[in-house]
Amino acid sequence: MKLSANLAVLWDELPFLDRFDAAAAAGFTAVEVPFPYEYPAQDLQDAMRRTGLAINLISAPPPNYTGGAVVFASTPGQDGRFQHDMRRVYRYADVLRVPIINVRVGRGTQEACFETVVQNLKWAARTAPKGVTLTIEPRNTIDDPGFFLSDYGLAAKILDTVKKPNLRLQFDSYQAQMINGDVLDTWRRYGLRTGHVQLGDTPGRIALGEGEIDFPALIAEIQNSEYSGWVSADYIPGDRQTEASLTWMKRVLPKAS
Repeated sequence: MKLSANLAVLWDELPFLDRFDAAAAAGFTAVEVPFPYEYPAQDLQDAMRRTGLAINLISAPPPNYTGGAVVFASTPGQDGRFQHDMRRVYRYADVLRVPIINVRVGRGTQEACFETVVQNLKWAARTAPKGVTLTIEPRNTIDDPGFFLSDYGLAAKILDTVKKPNLRLQFDSYQAQMINGDVLDTWRRYGLRTGHVQLGDTPGRIALGEGEIDFPALIAEIQNSEYSGWVSADYIPGDRQTEASLTWMKRVLPKAS
């Protein structure tokens, strides 16, 4: 299993660039950097070179540093801005050799925003750099009220409508459990559409094996499926140092072997 770590939430007790060293020391082989845009590309490249880690995922669109609102894939009437921002993301992906871009959808209703989402994603998939996979991630409306993509069935409908092989589902165990209440069933139904996996436990996106989800069973399902992509630790360590939360790597992973 190819393990990565989300540096937006793990080792947040450390300066950002030092988190690369901590992740490498913990045994991860790649890291997610959802929003690399505030860091010079050279600094990120130096951290990757120093640690041997790849950056396997970034998120889009980037923040709007002019003070305006961020234009998401669901924002009606802003396709020009969306395309402008995505081109910037593609430049980062090219420089940092990032294979996965999570395209954030944003808020809105299916009636008002479905066609906007489809058209924006068609353009994004058509213009994405060669070898880059785009993902869309369902998110629960308890944490994100009004979020457009709050259902895995809707995500499947979008994928079927866009019909681009480089657009895939981002499967997050925390979100799946919050949305459907049965993460194993959700994986069995949608795992074949998945381009990236993130793992966090419920409630509260806590460390693996400390909440409701049966992670040995889930990881066994993932390992026994056709999925061969990255599996990312994406949880909040809480009041502990991140190192103290990593016991799941011994408690959970061997049980799935």
